[in-house]
Amino acid sequence: MSFAISLVLRVRFYPAFVIDGDGASESRWMPGGAGNALSSWLDRISFRIPSRNMAYRGLGMMCRTERRSQINETGGSEMIPVRHLTVSIDGLNVFYREAGPREAPAIVLLHGFPSSSHMFRNLIPALADRYHVIAPDHIGFGYSSAPSLQEFPYTFAALTDVTIGLLGHLGLDRYALYVQNYGAPIGWHLATRFPDRITAIVTQSGNAYVDGFVDTFWSGLFAYAAAPGPATEPAVRAALTPESVRWQYLNGVPDPSLVSPDTWTLDQVLLDRPGNAEIQLRLFHDYPANVDLYPSVHEYFRTSQVPLLAVWGANDEIFGPDGARAFRRDLPDAEIHFLDAGHFALESHLDAITGYIRGFLGRVLT
Repeated sequence: MSFAISLVLRVRFYPAFVIDGDGASESRWMPGGAGNALSSWLDRISFRIPSRNMAYRGLGMMCRTERRSQINETGGSEMIPVRHLTVSIDGLNVFYREAGPREAPAIVLLHGFPSSSHMFRNLIPALADRYHVIAPDHIGFGYSSAPSLQEFPYTFAALTDVTIGLLGHLGLDRYALYVQNYGAPIGWHLATRFPDRITAIVTQSGNAYVDGFVDTFWSGLFAYAAAPGPATEPAVRAALTPESVRWQYLNGVPDPSLVSPDTWTLDQVLLDRPGNAEIQLRLFHDYPANVDLYPSVHEYFRTSQVPLLAVWGANDEIFGPDGARAFRRDLPDAEIHFLDAGHFALESHLDAITGYIRGFLGRVLT
C-alpha cells in the first residue's frame, strides 16, 4: 500500500531583532511538520546572517508555516485537541489546559498578570504535535479557585506550591518552562527548588533581573509594597481598571487590530469578581520577595547553564528590553530575540514566537 503526503506551506516574514554573542544576527527557518520525524528534522534547520554589531541591527527574517493541525497518513489534516481540565490540589480547584502526547517532552506554560492560561490558547496547539503542553491557571486567576485572603496565603511561593502539586498529580518530573510576567517568579521558584527537573526555559517578558523594570509602571507598585495604605493604594488599584488592562495588551503594538478584545475583556471580568481586587493587592505587596529571590536564581543559572530562550517585545513598557539582555550575564549562551511587539507579544506575533520556540527546543531537547 502506498500513500502520498502533500504539504502546502503558508510562509510569513517577520522583523526580528536578534542579539547574538559572537556579533552575528541570527534568523531561523522554522517550518511546520508533516509528522514528528520530519518536524523534528526541520525544527533544527538554521542559518545565519552577518551583522556588524551585537545590538539589534537590521532586520532578521523568519519564515513560519502555519501549524494548527497534523497531516495524517491519508493526506488529510487533523486538528490537535486541547483538553480543558480541573483537578483538586490541596482542596483547591486548579484549571489547566493540556494537549499533545503524554510521552513527549513536556513544556509547562506559566501565565502572567492579569491574564490566565487563555493567553496560551493559540500557542498550545502550535506546539502540541511534538510536545506535551500544560498550561495552568494560577490560584486567584482564570478558572482556578479564588479563595479569600483568610483562606489562602497569596504569595508567589504559595502559588508555586500549588503548581508543584499539579505537576506531581500529572506525574511530570522533567519539563521545560515558558514564563511570562507573574509566571516568571513561579518558574524561578520551581527552578531553584528542583533544578534537575528543568530541561529548558523560554522567557517572554519574564524578568529575573532588576534590569528592565520600567519605572513608570513599577514605581507605584514598589511604593505600595513598602508602605501599603491610603497614600499608595490608589496607584496599584489603577492597574486593575479596564483602561490599564487594555493598555497592557495594546501598548507597543504597531497594529492593534491584531489583538483580540476578548483578551482584556475576559481578564477584566475575572478581575472584577468580588474579592479579587484584594487578592491582587496582596500579590502586589508580595512582589518584592521575587526580587529578593533573584540572587538564588542567578546562582541557579550559573551552576546549571540551563538552555534559555528570551523572546521579548522590544516595545514592552512593563519589562523593557534590558530585562532580556541581562540573562547573558549568567547564561552567556542564552538566545535572545526582540520583536516589534508589546507586553503580550503572543497576541500579535504568535507565529514568530512559535518558530523560535520550536527551533530552540528542537535543538536543546535532543
